[in-house]
Amino acid sequence: MILYNTIVGYKKEGVVMKYTLLLLTVGTIIFFVTTSVCATTIERIEKTDEEWKAILTPDQYVITRKKGTEPPFSGAYWNLHEKGTYVCVCCGAVIFSSKEKFDSGSGWPSFWATVKDAPIATKLDSSFGMERTEVLCARCDAHLGHLFSDGPPPTGMRYCINSAALNFIAEEE
Repeated sequence: MILYNTIVGYKKEGVVMKYTLLLLTVGTIIFFVTTSVCATTIERIEKTDEEWKAILTPDQYVITRKKGTEPPFSGAYWNLHEKGTYVCVCCGAVIFSSKEKFDSGSGWPSFWATVKDAPIATKLDSSFGMERTEVLCARCDAHLGHLFSDGPPPTGMRYCINSAALNFIAEEE
């Protein structure tokens, strides 16, 4: 049985390694299988805290630069149903599409996948006495939210993202 298929990335000196992983179960034995690996160089955006404070709202700064979280059902995009693209509020990198957005009932915008080649990095977050997977923009290190394995098909993943970490660009008709 395949539980999920997802892209996991991490950054190291401007290079994002992306792995396609399959989590397979046979009885109670779990196997992780790497099906492909690719490395791409991304344009890094680096600013001082003062520069970030000058271009972000206080909420955007706390969420993206200090790993904050907005209260559920309070962000601008949790209940947005328009067609378009979601970009990193800090650097403008294209991260998500409305095509992969779904209503998770969590109160935050949720996506079952990123757009192809999105500059996403993930890392273990052990804050608050629990283990979660933090989602970051690999271009600028902005904290976007967290990744969970309780999403819908076809990936089974849920990118639970803060609205304040995103800007929405409506699709032109």
